[in-house]
Amino acid sequence: AVSEGIRRLTYLSLVSKVSSELEAHLGDVQRNVAEFIVHLGRASPSVAEFDAKLKDHDFVVPDYLARTLHTVIHAAPRNPTADGLSTGTRSPDDKEEEEEEDGAGGPELHQVCHGTVIRVVDAGCFVRLDGARGREGLVHTSRMPASVKRGQEVFVKVVSVQWGNLELSMADIDQETGRALPPPRRDGQDAVRRANRSADPAGTSGKRIGLSGIVIEEDGARPAPRRPVRRMSSPERWELKQLIASGALNVRDCPAFDDDDWGIHYQEEEEVEEELEIELNEDEPPFLSGQGRSSIDLSPVRISKNPEGSLSRVAALQTALVKERRDIRSQEQRALLDSIPKDLNRQWEDPLPDAGGRCLAQEMRGAGLSAQSMPDWKKQAYGKTGTFGKRSSLPIQEQRQHLPIYRLKNELIKALHHHQVLVVIGETGSGKTTQVTQYLAEAGYTEGGKIACTQPRRVAAQSVAKRVAEEFGCPLGEEVGYSIRFDDRTGPDTVIKYMTDGMLLREIMVDKNLSCYSVVMLDEAHERTIYTDILFGLLKQLIRRRTDLKLIVTSATLDAEKFSRYFFNCNIFTIPGRTFPVEILYAKEPESDYMDAALITVLQIHLSQPEGDILLFLTGQEEIDQACNSLHERMKVLGNDVPELLVNPVYSALPTEMQSKIFEPAPLGKRKVIVATNIAEASITIDGIYYVVDPGFAKLNVYNPKRGLDSLVITPISQASAKQRAGRAGRTGPGKCYRLYTESAYRNEMPATTIPEIQRINLGWTVLNMKAMGINELVSFDFMDPPAPQALISAMEQLYSLGALDEEGLLTKLGRKMAEFPQEPPLSKMLLASVDLGCSDEIVTIIAMIQTGNIFYRPREKQDQADRKRGNFFQPEGDHITLLTVYQAWKAKQFSGPWCFENFLQITSLRRAQDVRKQLLEIMDRYRLDVVSAGNDLTKVRRAIAAGFFFNSAKKDPQGGYRTLADHQQVYIHPSSALFHQQPEWVIYNEIVMTTKEYMREVTAINPAWLVELAPRFYRSMDSTKMSKRKRQERIEPLYDRYNEPNSWRLSKRRG
Repeated sequence: AVSEGIRRLTYLSLVSKVSSELEAHLGDVQRNVAEFIVHLGRASPSVAEFDAKLKDHDFVVPDYLARTLHTVIHAAPRNPTADGLSTGTRSPDDKEEEEEEDGAGGPELHQVCHGTVIRVVDAGCFVRLDGARGREGLVHTSRMPASVKRGQEVFVKVVSVQWGNLELSMADIDQETGRALPPPRRDGQDAVRRANRSADPAGTSGKRIGLSGIVIEEDGARPAPRRPVRRMSSPERWELKQLIASGALNVRDCPAFDDDDWGIHYQEEEEVEEELEIELNEDEPPFLSGQGRSSIDLSPVRISKNPEGSLSRVAALQTALVKERRDIRSQEQRALLDSIPKDLNRQWEDPLPDAGGRCLAQEMRGAGLSAQSMPDWKKQAYGKTGTFGKRSSLPIQEQRQHLPIYRLKNELIKALHHHQVLVVIGETGSGKTTQVTQYLAEAGYTEGGKIACTQPRRVAAQSVAKRVAEEFGCPLGEEVGYSIRFDDRTGPDTVIKYMTDGMLLREIMVDKNLSCYSVVMLDEAHERTIYTDILFGLLKQLIRRRTDLKLIVTSATLDAEKFSRYFFNCNIFTIPGRTFPVEILYAKEPESDYMDAALITVLQIHLSQPEGDILLFLTGQEEIDQACNSLHERMKVLGNDVPELLVNPVYSALPTEMQSKIFEPAPLGKRKVIVATNIAEASITIDGIYYVVDPGFAKLNVYNPKRGLDSLVITPISQASAKQRAGRAGRTGPGKCYRLYTESAYRNEMPATTIPEIQRINLGWTVLNMKAMGINELVSFDFMDPPAPQALISAMEQLYSLGALDEEGLLTKLGRKMAEFPQEPPLSKMLLASVDLGCSDEIVTIIAMIQTGNIFYRPREKQDQADRKRGNFFQPEGDHITLLTVYQAWKAKQFSGPWCFENFLQITSLRRAQDVRKQLLEIMDRYRLDVVSAGNDLTKVRRAIAAGFFFNSAKKDPQGGYRTLADHQQVYIHPSSALFHQQPEWVIYNEIVMTTKEYMREVTAINPAWLVELAPRFYRSMDSTKMSKRKRQERIEPLYDRYNEPNSWRLSKRRG
């Protein structure tokens, strides 16, 4: 009888879990439906059979939900040794057979029992009772102390028994003896409340737990926040004192004025609170037991083959040289401003100034305006006209026929007809991207569905779709369209659809069979973005299920064998290109400053080599602009005795019309040098290049799991990239490649291929979306190059801290909602938290402004004026509220362009934020999420920001700057921040940028108690009887002594 009761209790627990999953995804579902699904699941050994049985009974659910339900039904209720990176398949029946009969009956009402805490959840904790093995109950968070941990032995009292479910309480129970205690008289609130859990049961005391896990206080439960008032300046204080002293102003009309207080004022007196000590919560997620952050070495990703080699030393030195050059430019700018007379404004104060003085002031105030907007080298490169690049005079159809792929059109169609998967290899400019989709449409492949073509960059998807629509003879958005994040230009008649690889990944989340597509083309696959690598695995599974789906993988490199082996040794279709021999020249010794060596090499080629254009590879926009300026200045020094050298930059942030300028041939008697990032390796083709200068470096985005942030790192390129760069010199004729590194460094220090993005960036978004697709077996997923286990563990810990994963590593209801938004998990958590806090309208605006980049414009010749205008928007809460204020002010001005110009704001960035905001609002409307405004209660907004960015928190350091809570790194508030002069005690930030110092960008002041309240899985309050790690690392600094040396107080410095 006892074993039957235990089996019944286990069954009810399973039905409850299934009911919770159904409620999270489908809404309210009756209990008998959950019991029937459990019955079908136990009778179905595979997911496919389970899904088929559900459909047979007209109960259709999404594929990912079917996989989740099947996993829950066949998973063991308790598995303390579960592998954190995969979900077990142990059935409940196996567990029931292991249960032993113990005890004669269940616990009685009001009985005090001994038990063990087996799981801690948001609502409280589950306790397994002794004497009735397998019998467990829930202790609500209001009836338990905050220090309860998993595995702790406790005494509990049975307060309710309903339908076999036990409700327990630890309140008023002596945990040492198990005796009941008299209830204490409550004089106020408890000193410590359990973080992120309701202090009262739902529906009492005006509190409830929201979707994001935040305790929501209903209107009237929380006192009105006291917003800090802007600090008064000395002239303002003096003026106010004079007005009060003269009787013109009554002191009662200025409640915020305090003659003795120079700090931030509040509208009413604040209570002095004891300093809150916070430390990291080092408890590992249960599903990562023994595999968490504290158990493994979370070292940075190794991106260099030989960290001690010459190339790595040069890369480290170049980072320092970049900072040095930046400091020199800043000093030159300050010297230029200092050289301008400071009394020019006197001409404007005089109502009748002389004409000469006004003219001089006009000239000086406008000094450098044209130079800032268009430097001399840019004037030479682009000229004064508004048109860029060469335009062919041939009709569009004749232009298509001149492409190398045109003569292979029939062979390509035949190859795809006989093979389901085809790898297409061809040089950039052969016509793969624009022509293959049109050839397939002309061959009738659109009759069975659309043709999808992915691009790694948004700009490429837009520009290619525009060109193909022009060739196809239709308006953009009809037969030919594109889809990128926050911008969809497709319609019901679209048959050729260009999109970013991330957008196709989101579509496959909704429809795992991609039933609306007949052909999928993964273009530029050699770039190996993280989205492309995931699509590789998903499409490899899909083509097994859909034999009618055609898959094309295109690449501009010769690494076709790897793609072919991955896709079942598929056929390779090669588009022959024009290649000529290239002479490789190596440096005899390593170059300490590759930038200077590259410029010298370019000038040597220009002065000594036959005609032919030059291609110089550098790492980023800052280096390229500096190199172009240096080349222009050095050519001016050489004078007119040497042929003219035309300087043209190329990088992804450069407008497309300016990039097209590089395709124009140089005039007779002149030479062209193109300074480019690795975008010129394979993404664009430039004719006329005979000389390539390759310093051997590029910038890669690398994630450091220990510090929890991404950073752009200068690193040596791979041998494959070096070969690709050298090949750029052999397209027009025999060329030369000048490698500014030794042959030994090429062979021994460069990796064979570039490390794929999936092995060097943060995988939080990736893991979240794979979990949303029902892929729990992350380790066994068929990656072409699997990511490092520590990167997966770090991502899962991040998602667990955000509340997106539960104790078993499965996606929560919050995680399911987070996966619906095309943004990083912290931003999604921040947005969903704002719904619970009642400030979603403000948070949507802030997220849109964050994702558009810098909105402020600071021209060199008007820095002071721009800084004053920017200061007008500053808010005492921080930069996020400042961004919100800017957008609201722009909205109040009817989205005016002239107003942006007057306030030194970038109109394009604001319009981009407006578009992103509209898209986010559409998603929220689709999922019925409330959009409400907090009004003047900006505390709600700051709490929502802290709910998403709690990883990036820092506390003021007595030695200067701030220390991050996560890794105790010293950082500083950026000088452009609204909080630069306030320096609050606790802040959160968006990112850290590394220039002369490590600066925090987009900083907001917070209350440290919010961290424990909103992120209990990541932070916890420090025991007041112990010293925190941060306190132990602090040093005692003596007071300033003007008469003695700083260290004179030390015993070692004293004599006698």
